Formats: sequence, structure tokens, C-alpha cells
Amino acid sequence: MQDKVFFSIVSGFIFGVLLRSFVSVNFYTAIFLCVISLGIILFHSVISPRRLRATGSKNKWAVLAGIFVLAISLGILRFNLAEKNIGSADDLWSGKPMEVGQNASLSGMIDDEPEIKENNQKLTVDVGSKKNLRILITTDFNESYRYGDVISFYGKLEKPENFVTNTGKVFDYVNYLRKDGIIYLMNYPKIEISTRGNGSKIKSALFDLKEKFLEKVNLAISKPENLLMDGLILGDKSQFSQDFTQKFVNTGTIHIVALSGYNVTIVAEWIMKLFAFLPINLGIALGIFAILLFIIMTGANSTAIRAGVMAVLALVARWTGRNYDVARAMILAVVFMIILNPYVLVFDVSFQLSFLATIGVVFLTPRIEKYFLWVTKKFELRDIVSVTCATYIFVMPFILYQMGNLSLVALPANVLVLPFIPFTMLLGFITGFAGFIWYIFAVPIGFLSFILLHYELGVINFFAGLPFASLSIPNFPLLITLAIYAYFIYRLFGRSIQKFFTESTVPLENSSQ
Repeated sequence: MQDKVFFSIVSGFIFGVLLRSFVSVNFYTAIFLCVISLGIILFHSVISPRRLRATGSKNKWAVLAGIFVLAISLGILRFNLAEKNIGSADDLWSGKPMEVGQNASLSGMIDDEPEIKENNQKLTVDVGSKKNLRILITTDFNESYRYGDVISFYGKLEKPENFVTNTGKVFDYVNYLRKDGIIYLMNYPKIEISTRGNGSKIKSALFDLKEKFLEKVNLAISKPENLLMDGLILGDKSQFSQDFTQKFVNTGTIHIVALSGYNVTIVAEWIMKLFAFLPINLGIALGIFAILLFIIMTGANSTAIRAGVMAVLALVARWTGRNYDVARAMILAVVFMIILNPYVLVFDVSFQLSFLATIGVVFLTPRIEKYFLWVTKKFELRDIVSVTCATYIFVMPFILYQMGNLSLVALPANVLVLPFIPFTMLLGFITGFAGFIWYIFAVPIGFLSFILLHYELGVINFFAGLPFASLSIPNFPLLITLAIYAYFIYRLFGRSIQKFFTESTVPLENSSQ
């Protein structure tokens, strides 16, 4: 019964946030659901204990239904609270109303690392006093801005708009920004730096460390190979050109440069394999330490932390075989992340990729390992291939839905590239750390990295250049995507789901068998 209560609560809360992400449900409706559900729970478990003993399971399911509905209402309320905490134009000038589209003179602090693009840079500026209110500024390279700079700026205040991608899919840019508290834009305003060095000292130090780390890597590895390395080890695609990015999309390899639990997991697993001669607990500790270093290198942003949490859970599951315990921990981690920011469930692609990649690593890998017996065990290649293929299979429908691009060369491209990615990433980290000691130390390791990166880019360029490399599928249906994942869930957890509804057993406990 405890397991059923647990899964009723978490599934209900997630469903409530999911529902509220698409449908407007006001505060009073959510409170009404709370009252109704509490009434059901009280009637079937407290007010009518004799009937509970007499009818048994029927009343238990009624209580679970009440708990599920209560959790749904709590999910709706949490989303409403997050939405209420985001400010509006009225909050910019002490409650004085203003119209979007007019010029405004404002000030605030750059509260995130500037995002360097190919032709401009983007600054996230916190201008709210009481509420979460941020403005995304697009500007040129005339000035070097840093996290913690307090700036004054003057320009036209605009609202973001959704747009159609080159695949014909509508990108929800409004909610993509809104999840970070950004609801207004300002393009190329006049900017003056008032003071520097504000903000969190720890965050400033982490961003400085990341910048210096990338500098060391880029000194030892030339372009365009260094761009791929930056994407692999830190998920940094800021300097990717549109053509460069499209090659990864067309070959189905874009997932290797996404900041997700997949990237972090394979680096940590490789480190654990290098220290396989040590006791297993120490090996896991070293893997987790590698994940911690990764989070620090990325500046400890929320995306990296989420990817790190998913990677730790995947590592523990892979090396202890306790898939059920890790499944419960993973669900709790997901719920905790959604509580912190309910927008991530629907509007944060990196969060969704991390979650799907972790499921693929933990639950699908054991199912498909038998199909890779032909791959040699040397250098742990069989394990690496099975992990990476399981991950790709599980994220592929999601990538297809998000990008509307079906790669016809994804299988050979991934088979030729993925086995080399863990070692490439490891060499990238070593190159950066060696550069801190002395540039001469970084050169030979950087050269080895360059060879692997050159090979990987060569494979990607070759397959991307084929005329039949990919098909554009505009607006790949959400229903088909959900149907594919419903099939995956049935194949992985079908037996456990049946047990959940027929007896009080542990869901997912046999999912890896």
C-alpha cells in the first residue's frame, strides 16, 4: 500500500503540473479539487473504518483516487504560484503602468553568464525588486559584460513571440523564456556599466573558472574541432553556426552536444572503468566526483545540476543493479526539480532529455546488451556501445518531435562516432586541467583530442553531405510521440504496472530483468 500511495502522489503531482502547463486552471478550482479529494480520503479511511474493513480493496482504491486528485490539485497550485511570482511591466517602475513597445530606461544586474552567439551576445538582466522579473538583452560585441555587472540601459521594451522553425514546427519561445523568469526583450539598447563585481562570489568564481578552462582547451585545440569539444564536455553550443548545428541534426548526433545526463554519465562511467581495480564504492565515489567537477566547470547552472543529478542516479543503478531503488530516487529527484521550477516539465528541453536519457541508460541498456555480443569487450567497447545505443533509441522520438527531422543515417553515424565520445570527453577534461598547470603539458593531450575530434567531425560531415541524409517531418504529431513512449513503457514496465493494479507489490522491481 505504501508503494501505491507514493506513486499516486508523485504521478498526480506531475500530472497536475502537466495539465496546468497547457490549460488555465484558476486558484479556486484547484482549492475545490483539494476539498473534494480530502473529503474522499477522510470518508473512506477515517469516517467509515468499518466499511473499509468490510469492503477492503474497493475502499483502498477510493483512498488512492482521493490522494491522486489531491496531488493533481497541489501540482496546479504550484504552477499557479510560480506564474504569480513572475512580474509584469507594471512592476518595472514601482507599479506605474507602462506599455510594451515604448522606450524605457531601466537598470538591473546581469545575473547569468553572458551567452556569446555567432553575431551577438545575450544578457539576462534581473530588474525585479520583489518578483522574479528578467529582461533578455541582445547586444553587440563593443563591450565585454560579465555576471554581476549592474547596468543601465535604454531601448524599446518588447514581448517575445513564438516562431516557426525551418522544419515548420512552432517553437514556444514565450514559455521557453518564461521558465527562467524572462518575459521581456530589448534589442541593441544603449548600455552603461554602473558597477562590477556584484552578485554571488561563488557563482562569479565558477564562471571565471569555466571561462579559463575553455580558454585552455581552445588554445590546445584549433577550430572547428574545439567547438565540438566545448559542446561535448560543457554543452556549450553558443558559437555553433546554424550550418554546423544542422549537420548534427541531419546525422542524428545532436544529442552528443546537449547538456544532459547522457554526456555526464558516460564521462563518469569511463572514469569509473579506469579505476575498476579499486573497490566498487571508491569507483562510484570517483565517478560522482567527476560529475561534481563537471557541474563546477559549467558554472553550476541549473541545467548542469539537473544533468548531474540524473547522471549520479544512472551511475548508482548501473553499478549496483538496484534499479528499483534508483527508479524511486529518480522520480523523487524529478518531482523536486518540478517543485523548484514547474515550467521545466514541459518547456525545458534539456530537462526532458536528461530524464529520457537516464531512463534509457538504467532500464533499456540491460534489455539490449544481448544484441551487442559481436562487439569486443576490449576497452569496454561493448558496454559503451550498448549504453549509447539504448540512450539514442530512447531519446530519438523526442528529438523527432522537437526538431521535426528524421535522420536516415543516424544508426551508422552513431555507431561510428559514439564509441569514441567518452574517451574524447575525458581527454578534453585532461587537456583543460593540464593547461592550468602549463600550456606545454596541454599540447600533446590536446593533439590526441584533435585527432579524435577530427575523425568524429569527418564522420558527421560525410553523412551530413549525403543527399538522403535526413527527411524533414514538419510538426511530427505529439500523439504518435506519446504512443511510441507508451509502447516503450509497456515493454519495460508492463509486468510491474500490472502488479501495481493487482496486488501491493513494488512497481518497477523487475524492470531490468
